[in-house]
Amino acid sequence: MNEVYNFLGSWQLFPEKGTYEYGVRPKSGTFKFSFNVDLKKITIETNWLSLENEAFATEYSLYTDGDVHSFEIQGLAHEAKFSKKDRRNLSLEFFKHETLILTIFLHSMPNGFLEIIQKGITPIGEAFTNREVYHKQLSVLPYAASVAGAIIQPNGAGVIKHQALSAMEEQTNMQLNQIRQQVELLAKQAQDIHARKEMSLMIYNATLSFKPLIGSSYFLYEKKDDVYALSMIGPKEWGGRIPYKKFIAHVKLLADHTWIEV
Repeated sequence: MNEVYNFLGSWQLFPEKGTYEYGVRPKSGTFKFSFNVDLKKITIETNWLSLENEAFATEYSLYTDGDVHSFEIQGLAHEAKFSKKDRRNLSLEFFKHETLILTIFLHSMPNGFLEIIQKGITPIGEAFTNREVYHKQLSVLPYAASVAGAIIQPNGAGVIKHQALSAMEEQTNMQLNQIRQQVELLAKQAQDIHARKEMSLMIYNATLSFKPLIGSSYFLYEKKDDVYALSMIGPKEWGGRIPYKKFIAHVKLLADHTWIEV
């Protein structure tokens, strides 16, 4: 069953990436894909929260041998079949009275996301297609959306749990955002230091005919022999013609003896 390893684990829904032609539109949720102990079945668990803050959950198992078997939740379907195409594509088929009523395609995307496409027939005989996109969960945050689930019943306790988890997620996201901002600031500071180091190395390898003073600014030029020269004269002060190959930068010496571009 190496083909299903890309799908194992818990996945969290991107609600904004979904398109729904049938069923309740979810606000948040998870999709969990796992093996049974004997490896003869896979188990699918879906938990999700609707836009009206109703919590729903469903769980079912399917044999992995590729044959049609009786389905454990008769309210959804009488029979079901699990098929594996390759390492990135699986499908689940559900039948009522030997008629295919729902097919769920699972696609492991190259970017690491999980795409689930549901193609089925509504109770009044109309065809529908729903599409969901998930990312791999780093922590277990339930209430995923999968309209592909079996008969779904609201779970009052789930609403309470979701509210607590939502508060936790909001707080941790805020803390992670603060850390992210600090990391971005440190990264910018590191880039600035690296730029000062590069500029300083360039200048200390340049031709110097005077002793630079801390806090003073000077002008860096490239000479015709591909070496650099530091001058107190700016490019506009030479009059008719600059006696160097090209002007590089207006620079300033700092107290730590590094140079920055002004």
